[in-house]
Amino acid sequence: MEIRLGLWEGQRVASMPLEVVERKGLGHPDTLTDGIVEAVSRELSRYYLENFGRVLHHNVDKALLVGGRARPELGGGKVEEPMVFYLVGRATVEVNGQSVPLREIYEEAAKRYFRKVRHLDPEAHVEYRMWVRPGSPDLVDLFLRSEGVPLANDTSYGVGFYPLTPTEQAVLDLEQYLNSDAFKARYPFVGEDVKVMAIREDDLLRVTVAAALVSRYFHTAEEYFEARQQILEESTRFLEEHTPFRVAVRVNTADTRESFYITVTGTSAEGGDDGQVGRGNRVNGLITPLRPMSLEAAAGKNPISHVGKLYNVAAQNLTQRIVQEVEGVAGAYALLVSAVGEPVNRPQAVQVWVEPEKEGSSVPEAEIRRVIQEELDRIPHLYQAILTGEVPLY
Repeated sequence: MEIRLGLWEGQRVASMPLEVVERKGLGHPDTLTDGIVEAVSRELSRYYLENFGRVLHHNVDKALLVGGRARPELGGGKVEEPMVFYLVGRATVEVNGQSVPLREIYEEAAKRYFRKVRHLDPEAHVEYRMWVRPGSPDLVDLFLRSEGVPLANDTSYGVGFYPLTPTEQAVLDLEQYLNSDAFKARYPFVGEDVKVMAIREDDLLRVTVAAALVSRYFHTAEEYFEARQQILEESTRFLEEHTPFRVAVRVNTADTRESFYITVTGTSAEGGDDGQVGRGNRVNGLITPLRPMSLEAAAGKNPISHVGKLYNVAAQNLTQRIVQEVEGVAGAYALLVSAVGEPVNRPQAVQVWVEPEKEGSSVPEAEIRRVIQEELDRIPHLYQAILTGEVPLY
């Protein structure tokens, strides 16, 4: 394994004349799907640990949230046809004659996660389907051979970069602000399905917020549009306080006086949209088309040997450490590529690029290599932080 280190030769995103960033919030159908499969993986991993002493083979990273049918009305409305959540994947379902209660683990984890959407009833508004079968013999055997350092169960790659640009940080922070407990206490009519799209053109930040408002809180169209104006003003104020840019915000831009964005539950999954694993945010919580990104869905993959999860986390960790700990480095990018069957802490390719604080200046290469190697050595232990939820994945 050779660690390749170089200077980033591309233009720095923050200095580009155009930047595009998106975040799909807590209640977006794609984010819900990612969140649920990760919740299932964590609960299943805990069950394996408690009952068999180790995390066993599983990957429940294929799922689909099929939107329901709803009739939101001013002052109320109803969900007329429930959403359907399909969990698809592979898992160890029996050990020495002892069955793993996979369906119970799945439904309990999914319902607990759905309750994050305050006005969604996971019993009445969602049906649950599951097609999870045992893994192929070769991959199960590969997993079981991981007694020391786990062996990669796929040939895949992960990428990471740090730090975020002011635009990227603003998008992440704004969605989290609009979905915070404090914001919901003041504006309970704002559902959890909040999406933020930002376009920065030079020093002008144009932001579009799509927020699923909850119909029970409005009895007239005027009340709805007053609420929408409050969201616009709050978003504008937040961005003006937290960014150096001129700010222009729009909210629910498809609204007309006769048709506007209200929902019964606070998520468009009740009748307007569907969700799928991997279509939402990357490990750093954002969708950044001007940055390197992996198409791997980290959520739902096993945290022991699936490099599609581990390498995206590791790449993010090591770029952050390089910038924070190594003097003279302003930014970093990382690419890790695995080979199936090889130890997870020995990628077949490691490439790291750094941006010096001063153009043309040198960087302490030995220090950077030390950080990279330390983070590679940590990969077999990442599962511990993943199972506690300390590591963001979407």
